[in-house]
Amino acid sequence: MISASFTHVHGLTSFLYLDEAFADLSGITKMDTLGRQIRSQVLRNTGIPVRVGIAHTKTLAKLANHTAKRLQAQTGGVVNICDPMKRDWVLRNTDVAEVWGVGRKMKQHLDGMGIKTAMDLAKTDPWTLRKNFSVVIEKTARELAGTPCPELDEPDPPKQEICCSRMFGQRLKELPPIKEAVATYMQRATEKLRAQNSLCKKIRVSIRTGMFNLEEAKYANGVVIDLPYPTDDVRLLTKVAVDALDCVFRPGFNYSKAEVLLLNLCQPGEYTDDLFATSQPVEATKVMSVLDQINQRWGKGTLRTASVPANPTWAMRRELMSQSYTTRLDQLWKVSCC
Repeated sequence: MISASFTHVHGLTSFLYLDEAFADLSGITKMDTLGRQIRSQVLRNTGIPVRVGIAHTKTLAKLANHTAKRLQAQTGGVVNICDPMKRDWVLRNTDVAEVWGVGRKMKQHLDGMGIKTAMDLAKTDPWTLRKNFSVVIEKTARELAGTPCPELDEPDPPKQEICCSRMFGQRLKELPPIKEAVATYMQRATEKLRAQNSLCKKIRVSIRTGMFNLEEAKYANGVVIDLPYPTDDVRLLTKVAVDALDCVFRPGFNYSKAEVLLLNLCQPGEYTDDLFATSQPVEATKVMSVLDQINQRWGKGTLRTASVPANPTWAMRRELMSQSYTTRLDQLWKVSCC
């Protein structure tokens, strides 16, 4: 299900609800037509039937979607309640328990106040609801009355740390396969780093044995390395991380896990160097851009550092992993005809 919000439609904001996502669109006038087009395209491309709800607030949009599901035969799966008369009909004919954010216990409290339907909740004094319950119920009531309260989800701020850690598919006793694993984890960590347009000033590399097998000797160690300059270059980061393993690896142990942690992240231009400090070469930035473009177009791992194996023997066990029926040609369903 997808949800979109439409602004500047007859001077009001309207939301189109289709599953659990909301999108802000401007200048849409034929909202019913758009809703049916989206529903038809999703069905045609995925085979999944969906319902579309359109309203002036997110809560009303979800309520419209519920109505489209409940009255599928009459509505064709698309309900637009931007019109006040249609909105009021839906509110009067919807139990308060069907409202977004009203759970079973909350319904019991609302029943005690005589609030039985969504219309009752929309007409209840918001400040009374806030005093007796919470600001969430207050906002719900305001949204049912047609006043948008929650903003659309803002993009997450850049992470301050990025970690990539996996258990090995089998215990490792030698250093070379552990170095392959750390190089592989660094490849993934730097992809996340560049995706949020950040640079890394420091990394931590650690390895450990299994901690729950009483018959195995226990060992864990890690090292923090300062980088010569803030960077997102996977080649430099991989070399530093792999070389650091020489300091923490101890022979005679059965290692079960490695971890790569990128620390002291910053955005370009957020750090101040001294006059003689080095910085990441422009050529390295261009190489990383080309690397990401190729992998985005042709799939992850199409281009990778030479220390990252294509089919590692130490990889995490995935015998019970669900098949990628819709994204991998080699994993399509096989149907036998008798």
